[in-house]
Amino acid sequence: MQETRRYILDILKEYGEATVDDIVSELQKRRSKDITAVTVRHHLARLQRDNLIDIPQMRHRNTPGRPQHIYALTEQAMGQYPNNYQNLAGSLLQCLRDRLPADRINVILEDVADRMAHEAHIPDVPLEDRLNHVVEYLNRQGYSAHWQEHDGGYLLYTSNCPYHQLAQEDDTMCEMDMRLVASLLGAVPRRVEHVMAGDNACTYMIPHLPRS
Repeated sequence: MQETRRYILDILKEYGEATVDDIVSELQKRRSKDITAVTVRHHLARLQRDNLIDIPQMRHRNTPGRPQHIYALTEQAMGQYPNNYQNLAGSLLQCLRDRLPADRINVILEDVADRMAHEAHIPDVPLEDRLNHVVEYLNRQGYSAHWQEHDGGYLLYTSNCPYHQLAQEDDTMCEMDMRLVASLLGAVPRRVEHVMAGDNACTYMIPHLPRS
């Protein structure tokens, strides 16, 4: 990755959120040379296109002046930094397997998927609009998702599996993903491609809803 963009990600990781002025100030300290707000905005736009920075939020100043945009990392960007989530999730899943029957584990993970879908706050809008919201949510969670229209319906692609390491051991997490996608969409999809089967993406077929 280009050096300045890596510095910007590190600044946002350290501070949680920052304005362009904050980032300019920090970059000048770390790089020991001048950098302009215009240049920083260019890098921020590129990082947004790469889904590494969220859509900026507005913050009003305590002093006179125009409101400022606040920038923060996406979940996908956070995933580039070392963490112990995979090991923790793997240990928790193993503890469930040691103590509960398989059907009970599935019920728990279905509840987790439904909770995630509820917290996503996907609006009740026509399916194509809903797909846009679902893709936006999945991308924030690191799935690298997109959709396209297809004969008889739509194809939803997720080319990155946030649970890849766990999913290699069994399909429990894959089934949770199916439940999550169905809950987000408000429709039952059919998985037609699967990363764990060697495909480039987990692809879900969503049929056109019948006209009322």
